[in-house]
Amino acid sequence: MILYLDCYAGISGDMTVAALIDLGVPLEYISSELSRLGIPENSYTLSANRTERHSISALKFDVALSNYQTHRKYSDIAAMISNSSLSDAVRSRSQSVFRRLAEAESKVHNVPIENVHFHEVGAVDSIVDIVATTIALDFLNIKEIYASPLPLGSGFVDSAHGRLPLPAPATAELMQGIPVHTGCGPGERVTPTGAAIVAALASGFGKQPPMILNKTGSGAGGKDFPDCPNIMRAFLGKPIQKTGESERVIVVDCNIDDSTAEILGYTMGLLFDAGALDVWFTPIQMKKNRPATMFSFLCRSDHLEKLTGILLSETSAIGLRYYEADRIVLKRRVVEQQTEFGAVRFKQALDKNGNILRNSPEFEDCRRIAGKLHIPYSSVIQKLQSAGADHT
Repeated sequence: MILYLDCYAGISGDMTVAALIDLGVPLEYISSELSRLGIPENSYTLSANRTERHSISALKFDVALSNYQTHRKYSDIAAMISNSSLSDAVRSRSQSVFRRLAEAESKVHNVPIENVHFHEVGAVDSIVDIVATTIALDFLNIKEIYASPLPLGSGFVDSAHGRLPLPAPATAELMQGIPVHTGCGPGERVTPTGAAIVAALASGFGKQPPMILNKTGSGAGGKDFPDCPNIMRAFLGKPIQKTGESERVIVVDCNIDDSTAEILGYTMGLLFDAGALDVWFTPIQMKKNRPATMFSFLCRSDHLEKLTGILLSETSAIGLRYYEADRIVLKRRVVEQQTEFGAVRFKQALDKNGNILRNSPEFEDCRRIAGKLHIPYSSVIQKLQSAGADHT
């Protein structure tokens, strides 16, 4: 199963637990598993009740504490989880979340990870939020987790370290490398525990991955913000089976009506040399009835700046468009096979199980053979395609 967390309005540890309980994880099961941590059972009480945010129903998860409220160092929490009788998957995920938290706190406060002293995050309720999340993920048999971009929020929050700007320093550190947005208003929209959960456990961020949707759950935050419902939604489903492997790429387009064919062809070569996955031209009609060319290329995100720089410097383009796209690609490999013409390279396309779907001779080898033997290229390709079919 895969899980998509819609964190557009925000995320915290208790919101995550609530959304997962709403997906069907029994509260009694979470409570029973948490007893394996070794925290005295009379130190807290769990509850989950329905509430509303902007007239939308959601589940609110709460941890009511008694007199057992201890702040701990990272090493204490790591030892507690390691020495517990929780399942291997729950221990591993919990350790990953707390490790990311410790790394963020270590950098913010300039202390070694072993000496990081958690305050709010080291309290019982925060430990319960994080470990309960991993218990629920294990119960639902979640294999992959994805999340939406996170809201930045703004303003200030009072903490054990004093008054802090939002997002809190540790939260901001955890959000590095994660897409963020400013579509929500002021307030603490992402807590350190919420940021740590997605930073440590999410496989990717952005659009919801293709899935067959089984169920949705909603978790409510403690505050009711005026601008948008303070709710995090969880989407549970089965991944859609693909023949090939999927990846996120970027498509870049621009319209050009005043560059010569020589310049466009030259730029295409530069883009391929610089790492473009594909480059193509599309004939279009522009203003003043001018025939023109839409110049497009495909690339990965880490090549975008370099490749767009080439396009804008080598052609007459004064702007461009780009957007993310998902693509599915077959595994590919080049193998050498013996044929009636000798050794010839074949490009093979394979499905996810390694089965050969196509086995095509390389163009350059076919051209070399046709030129050497003074026979038509079509005859060479026909014979080699027949030979390739015998190897599929």
